[in-house]
Amino acid sequence: MALEFTDANFEELVIKSDKPVLVDFWAEWCGPCRMIAPIVNELANDYEGKALIGKVDVDSNPEISARFGIRNIPTILFIKNGEVVDKQVGAVPKNVLSAKIDALL
Repeated sequence: MALEFTDANFEELVIKSDKPVLVDFWAEWCGPCRMIAPIVNELANDYEGKALIGKVDVDSNPEISARFGIRNIPTILFIKNGEVVDKQVGAVPKNVLSAKIDALL
């Protein structure tokens, strides 16, 4: 299951992580976000122990969304060593996201 990143825990869990992190910016009302939610959860299981996979609800966590300039959702950021190293906007197949995570491992 994907982690829930919030304004309160983002710095500790994501920025300070020693593993690559996939952050899915989403909202309950977003259709494409709901389409990729099962994929994000599958990735969380597939990469357990190797990478952190989590979600940020943009409606509940405006600070993080503003900090990274999130304008469209779903937006998926790939963060390594506290820096954004890759980005995917829009719903894509699982293999696209897996390849981006693999590149960071």
